[in-house]
Amino acid sequence: MASSSSEKPAPAIRPANGKLGVLIPGMGAVTTTFIAGVEAVRRGLAAPVGSLTQLNTIRLGKRTDNNSPKIKDFVPLASLDDLSFGCWDIFPDNAYEAAVHAGVLEKSMLDQLKEPLERIQPMPAVFDHEYVKRIDGPNKKPAGSKMDHAEMLLDDIRTFKEKNDCERLAMIWCGSTEVFNRPAAVHGTLKDFECGLVKSDPEISPSQIYAYAAIKSGVPYANGAPHLTTDTPALLEFARDREVPVCGKDFKTGQTFMKTLVAPGLKARMLGMHGWFSTNILGNRDGEVLDDPGSFKSKEESKLSALEQILQPELYPELYKDVYHKVRINYYPPRGDAKEGWDNIDIFGWMGYPMQIKIDFLCRDSILAAPLVLDLVLFMDLAQRSGMRGVQEWLSFYFKAPMTAPGLYPEHDIFIQLMKLKNTLRWMKGEQLITHLGLEYYD
Repeated sequence: MASSSSEKPAPAIRPANGKLGVLIPGMGAVTTTFIAGVEAVRRGLAAPVGSLTQLNTIRLGKRTDNNSPKIKDFVPLASLDDLSFGCWDIFPDNAYEAAVHAGVLEKSMLDQLKEPLERIQPMPAVFDHEYVKRIDGPNKKPAGSKMDHAEMLLDDIRTFKEKNDCERLAMIWCGSTEVFNRPAAVHGTLKDFECGLVKSDPEISPSQIYAYAAIKSGVPYANGAPHLTTDTPALLEFARDREVPVCGKDFKTGQTFMKTLVAPGLKARMLGMHGWFSTNILGNRDGEVLDDPGSFKSKEESKLSALEQILQPELYPELYKDVYHKVRINYYPPRGDAKEGWDNIDIFGWMGYPMQIKIDFLCRDSILAAPLVLDLVLFMDLAQRSGMRGVQEWLSFYFKAPMTAPGLYPEHDIFIQLMKLKNTLRWMKGEQLITHLGLEYYD
């Protein structure tokens, strides 16, 4: 049932007093669906379906103890009533206008939320067309160096906190996927990075400028997209020095969510695999951005990584050594936010006999992503109040390409991820960790 607690002592968790400001680069479909959903839940117009922090329970002690409080009653999370929202975007539309344009939620619902949504006016964004090539907009920071833009963001963060009377802040990237790039020399140390900001080094992306400003402000930062941001030596060093939690990357919503459900089951039963072909059609702004090869490369790397890590072909070469894995994303405007993911899985069983699995997931991308944003904001705030800093691997549950400490492979099995998340919460509160051994019931 339970193990002794971790060798590391449980932290002292500061209470969640006062307002929590939620700062979001990108005010498109995901952001407006998230904010509208929180406002709807506050007013009793909807339920927070998909949110662990609001609906899930956590078992404490033995199964026979029947002690399973809701997570939100077990750990001191910020209340939904204490959230205050601020956004940056290249388009000047307020949150109500942006939500109508996104087309995710019915207008009849949005009209009931019009007043709070109209109050959210996006701040001018840091934007570089070299990193997001398929869209552009007028609501951008004035010309200047990348350090100038970082200083502007620092000022935005200070102003938002003061204007909205917030005790604490958290930042989560819900903007477009930037083009694929790898760490360069400018990402080696904080000194290199800050010199690069002054010189406007082309290897520094807008998301890295946001992350730098967040960390410098002592604000936790989560990356909901697959591109390179805090997963560099410079920003990881900065986050640890400033005692700021960071996590990412790329929200695990549709097709990869299915992969992390199905692949662990196939591997658990030692069923082999010849290939997994995945394709998507998507018509929202995310689909438009991903129509660019550079941005798609970032997404492709993220979507491909999960399957290989779950199957571990180096350990099971007779089952998974030569799996052919292909991922496609097709921009199809008529579909809007209602994404469709098709998967064909060629597997084999006893004596090598072939079988197939077909999955057709007609999902709503932003509906799946919105509760992840809520949970991440609340858990990152909890982590900071608990004195946890740097990479928060326990939040891998929410990401396609989870960040880890250098040298560690990421855990992609969603069931192991959930166990890790809940055991971390138990550890925070000084409860025994659950191992599911259960031998004491039979002694």
